[in-house]
Amino acid sequence: MRAIVQRVLSASVEVEGRVVSEIGPGLLVLVGIRDSDADSDADYICRKVLNMRLFPNEKTGKAWDQSVMQRQFGVLLVSQFTLYGILKGNKPDFHVAMPPQEAKPFYACLVEKFRKAYTADLVKGLIWMLEAKMYLRLSLILLESKHLAEVHALNLFHGLHLSLLLRMYLSD
Repeated sequence: MRAIVQRVLSASVEVEGRVVSEIGPGLLVLVGIRDSDADSDADYICRKVLNMRLFPNEKTGKAWDQSVMQRQFGVLLVSQFTLYGILKGNKPDFHVAMPPQEAKPFYACLVEKFRKAYTADLVKGLIWMLEAKMYLRLSLILLESKHLAEVHALNLFHGLHLSLLLRMYLSD
């Protein structure tokens, strides 16, 4: 399982011009589910995301000192199979992503894990989407459960606002 974690002042997801989910300050988490992922992968991602110290401590002024739970901020989880995409020549291949008929219930269980481990009202999941628009700043942290000791920090264009078009696929 992969999670791209984005600290946000606010985040919302639009589908067909309608806001389907939103949070105030907190974390936007893009979640990629691999075909071989198990419950232990979801446990790891949930624990790490909720406990990562990504926010400043307002009392001490210390940066990178408090977790989303300590600050009582929101978490928006977005399933994103393209995190397991690879290029074969010029064509994307998603064969290692979990198929949608398995990924949908797995994602729902992940959202429920977050809600049980934290405050249910502060955790937002999404319906399975065909197309969504999000605005975010790219200062990202990539977590991968298969390499538990590795955390990759991607500091790309910090503060730049982008509109991302996320294409999700639906099963019948």
